Amino acid sequence: MRPSEKIVFWSGEELELADGIPLHRLGGHYKGGAVLHWEQGNDGNGILLSGDIIQVVADTRWVSFMYSYPNLIPLPAKKVAEMANKVKDIQFKRLYNAFHRVVSENANDAVQKSAERYIKALQGELFQT
Repeated sequence: MRPSEKIVFWSGEELELADGIPLHRLGGHYKGGAVLHWEQGNDGNGILLSGDIIQVVADTRWVSFMYSYPNLIPLPAKKVAEMANKVKDIQFKRLYNAFHRVVSENANDAVQKSAERYIKALQGELFQT
């Protein structure tokens, strides 16, 4: 690492990078995990750039959450509920992750229903094996 004026350390729950482009700290698989909200993206319907904090899955109408992707260790239900609650009031209809996957419609709804499904699965309420 080398010093650079381009590196900006921040704390708190939100950082406005430019007008209409805030970072939101959600945590997740690490405490500082953040997502970027582009308010005017998608023709003013909003875009969330989630990196790997919120992961788009194979069925791109759904997302998931993970503590450790390489080891397939899930996040606790309480943390997933907290993350979903933090994005609930953010206006976005499209979500891009870090791995070329996109929820192209109703992305915030997809996050909310996915969090609910995830929590039910962890609590053994989604299915019986």
